[in-house]
Amino acid sequence: MIGARSRALAGFALRFGGQPTLLAHAPGRVNLIGEHTDYNDGFVLPMALEQTAWVAARPRDDRVVRLLAQDLDSEGEFDIDDVVGGPGTGLPQTGSSAGPQPGPTWLEYPKGVAWSLTAAGHPLRGFDGVLASDVPRGAGLSSSAAVELAVAAAFLGPGPTGAGWDKRAIAEAMRRVENDWVGVSSGIMDQLIGVVAVPGHAVLIDCRSLDLTPVRLPGGASVVVLDTGTRRGLVDSAYNERRAACERVAAAYGVRALRDLTLADLAAAGPAVDTVDLRRATHVIAENDRTVAAAGALERGDVVTMGRLMSASHASLRDLFEVSSPALDALVEVAAAVPGCFGARMTGAGFGGCAVALVDGGNVNGFLEAAAAGYRESTGNVANAYVSAAGPGAGSAAL
Repeated sequence: MIGARSRALAGFALRFGGQPTLLAHAPGRVNLIGEHTDYNDGFVLPMALEQTAWVAARPRDDRVVRLLAQDLDSEGEFDIDDVVGGPGTGLPQTGSSAGPQPGPTWLEYPKGVAWSLTAAGHPLRGFDGVLASDVPRGAGLSSSAAVELAVAAAFLGPGPTGAGWDKRAIAEAMRRVENDWVGVSSGIMDQLIGVVAVPGHAVLIDCRSLDLTPVRLPGGASVVVLDTGTRRGLVDSAYNERRAACERVAAAYGVRALRDLTLADLAAAGPAVDTVDLRRATHVIAENDRTVAAAGALERGDVVTMGRLMSASHASLRDLFEVSSPALDALVEVAAAVPGCFGARMTGAGFGGCAVALVDGGNVNGFLEAAAAGYRESTGNVANAYVSAAGPGAGSAAL
């Protein structure tokens, strides 16, 4: 299959003629551990994937954006002034009339990027562009954040070291696209790892302070992403309800976020809390502890401990946070049973999508064959696999 970079470049020549002057990119990501902790001010341990979203672009002299989604064979167009409500109007509040408008659903992400960047003070001009991506959609690998960041890179120009590329500020602006434009109450992990990723490393992110600690991945171990082939939509899922449950428990205990509680706090006599909400909070607090411990294990090259923590994370997501699925459970069980697999867990928001496994690098091919066969026998479904090194963050370059 032709890679997304080549598809974007070829698509541009066919649709707009001539050559683009800018090529922007942003990676997908896999979270090794630390699920549903980011919006609780907790810790996450993601890495950027080699699978990437690309935008081939050529600036226009007006404020119109014409964008072809090559993989969807769908084209959309909007005027930046129409999206933001006119120059100088500032950032509309959530739920205002400046939110999603009729048109191709995928186009809401580029619209939201233009809206958020303008509100953050970035002067934008229109462009003609072609978007293509290798990041599987709806698989829990942050395909939407990859698109947001690639479009942002196309708007901002060469970076990330150039003008306009304050990495944390760009990540925050892209989170507002998800929260206030698309309507998903996600945290900042996906957007932040997309700009701060370090090749060869996972990054321990403190989602409260946004402190970043690169953690080198140990030699001899490979990260394998396993796609169940099942999909979910975050807006229509129980994602927002899970976040609300966490907020209810934090409010009941009088703290800013679940980050400020311990398991001992929950075990002690405290305020009356719904039992389901309590299970949700128990997962988040224990997951924070596991994530910090996992970063330490990777730093030491202790893949056995890392694998054990990943497996414990999946059990907690399945039983306490209840965001797994039969397909994810089957794939994790099959993967964990293959010799040379140190541990496996679902990754992403859940309800479908992907699992991630840490595998002995010398047994990757055998692992892929055994996991695929076991999953097919267990479910009748086919699992796609992606073996990926930790890649770089988003950026763009003049052509």
